[in-house]
Amino acid sequence: MRVVAGRFRGTKLEAVAGDKTRPTTDKVKEAMFSMLMPHLGGGNVLDLYAGTGGLGIEAVSRGMQHATLVDRQAQAIQVIQNNIEKTHDKGSFTVLKVPSQQALQKFSAERTQFDLIFLDPPYAKETLQADMGYMVENQLLSNGAIILAESNDVANLPVADETFEILRQKQYGITVVTIYQYNNL
Repeated sequence: MRVVAGRFRGTKLEAVAGDKTRPTTDKVKEAMFSMLMPHLGGGNVLDLYAGTGGLGIEAVSRGMQHATLVDRQAQAIQVIQNNIEKTHDKGSFTVLKVPSQQALQKFSAERTQFDLIFLDPPYAKETLQADMGYMVENQLLSNGAIILAESNDVANLPVADETFEILRQKQYGITVVTIYQYNNL
């Protein structure tokens, strides 16, 4: 696993040992960021289920200003911190060891908004709709924010409506990548 492009290009990233995380493969990550390129012109990133931190690190490498990486597992947090250390740019990252819902509540209390959000919850939990709904209700999304949701092919994904437009959807094996854009009416 490595950073594919940008200022941290080629940096080798650690993986979390065991089967508690499911790192995005380089092939899928490269495809995801190819789809995201028009939306990487700065701003704040949230990776709510960060695992290794690879997606947030890649986003900063490619032009986003700051990434907040959230995971609840101590082992994942240690790997994220090690991977950030390899970038030599700790100031561009915030790491939180809390459950995702607690992180969202913290961001709501602080009135934090994000421009790019990665949602890759454990497939079995299927929290995409709840997470996206909470973000809208609590004004955590900047107008035009992009959400990249990674799910399996049987997930109950949010559908396009007046709040979210589906910009792109692509399947890689059992992995489905959906890019939403938030429209604050």
